[in-house]
Amino acid sequence: MANKKLEDLRRQKAEIALGGGQKRIEAQHDSGKLTARERMNILFDEGSFTELDVFVSHRSNNFDMPSKHAPGDGVVTGYGTVNGRLVYAYAQDFTVLGGSLGEYHAEKIVKVQNMALKMGAPIVGLNDSGGARIQEGVNALSGFGKIFYNNTISSGVIPQISVIMGPCAGGAVYSPAITDYVFMVDKTSLMFITGPQVIKTVTGEDISAEKLGGAMTHNATSGVAHFVGKNDEDTLEQVKELLSYLPSNNLEIAPPVPTNDDSNRLIPEFNEIIPDNPNKAYDVYEIIRKIADDGKYFDVAQHYAKNIITCYIRLAGNTVGVIANQPKTAAGCLDINASDKAARFVRRCDAFNIPLLTIEDVPGFLPGVEQETGGIIRHGAKLLYAYCEATVPKVTLILRKAYGGAYIAMCNKELGADIVLAWPSAQIAVMGADGAANIVFKNDIKEADDPIAKRNEKVQEYEEKFNNPYRAAEMGYVEDVIEPATSRQRLIGAFDMLESKRQSLPAKKHGNIPL
Repeated sequence: MANKKLEDLRRQKAEIALGGGQKRIEAQHDSGKLTARERMNILFDEGSFTELDVFVSHRSNNFDMPSKHAPGDGVVTGYGTVNGRLVYAYAQDFTVLGGSLGEYHAEKIVKVQNMALKMGAPIVGLNDSGGARIQEGVNALSGFGKIFYNNTISSGVIPQISVIMGPCAGGAVYSPAITDYVFMVDKTSLMFITGPQVIKTVTGEDISAEKLGGAMTHNATSGVAHFVGKNDEDTLEQVKELLSYLPSNNLEIAPPVPTNDDSNRLIPEFNEIIPDNPNKAYDVYEIIRKIADDGKYFDVAQHYAKNIITCYIRLAGNTVGVIANQPKTAAGCLDINASDKAARFVRRCDAFNIPLLTIEDVPGFLPGVEQETGGIIRHGAKLLYAYCEATVPKVTLILRKAYGGAYIAMCNKELGADIVLAWPSAQIAVMGADGAANIVFKNDIKEADDPIAKRNEKVQEYEEKFNNPYRAAEMGYVEDVIEPATSRQRLIGAFDMLESKRQSLPAKKHGNIPL
């Protein structure tokens, strides 16, 4: 009898493991996608995944639902280890009722969300679903509401990562949007509130699903997603790499990673890297790469708002969040999208105790009617707010231009930078010498016998008096003007010193960021 029961258990589990059956599994593979359990096996360390609520199924009696077999109710949930650390996850199973979300499908997700929050561990959601299960009506909508609520309550407490690995439409897109990071798979994942057919019916606009809600649309244009993978395997490997830079929760720090890269390593090429012509571009990635341990960085939202870079590096083995102006794109100006991208990154880092390194070369906020009417004031204020609110160690390194309000927005002393370092090439002023000379010396230039020569003379005068790092250093706004070659060792020394930083903000329910 005992053996018969064991055989029955094994048979049932084997059936459940097949999800919607071999035919649907093959269809999933034919569309370039892995199954839910295959994805879990890639995400988790080998043999570590433990499935929960294996036998749960729907309890709907409406329409034709009683006759429909739904193993696991279309979602696989559980926990395991990723690089040896506890992680929770759920993976929607497209082979079972199209991965649609019903009442008990949602309850399974809510359960692992609650467990992750209680245990202080990251949660990864693998989304591949036809959306709300229409046959279950408002019960399905209620399930979405519970998931959104848990996303919000967990925000800033545990890392939440969403991976879009198939369709994700309607209300389903809002859970990923609330989470910290969104990954998409190129050519096989889609996100939109209303699909192409609805849009064509309502507005008459004709657009393909890929162009409307594909991976590159959301990575490069909308900014909804932060990463894109070539296929399921590549995307999940990126998720694992991201988790290595993050702590398990807001009470911990990211795990240090041993390195043989010397903390005192000099970088002589930095002494020549800034062009003599202040209007000439260079690639700030070169600076980030050479500063970082082993030349490694992990880019976040690399295809969106390319005028600013947000990435993770390690310094002496410890995770650091980097925000850097990119002179190669729009001269490194701050605009609406760059402000949003950087502000969100700063807040993520602050929530999870990740120190901030700001690498600055910013000529100002991008001018233009589109920027002003689009609300650059409000969006730029988000970045100011995020930096001011952040209590993690904050170090700013000024490479070249640091002009006006953008100088402040890139975390100057008054926004709470603990240490500000500058290269000799730094230009810290209200504006560039050309513009300043036209205003400050307007009358002198106008009355001169040779206005052009006079203007050049006054530009030079302004350069010498203000457009350098020494005036700011004299006033204490910059701690030190350093030899560029020593940047890595000086930054590591600064973060080492700041390791014990403790700062408390006034007690309040929450602030009111200018969303």
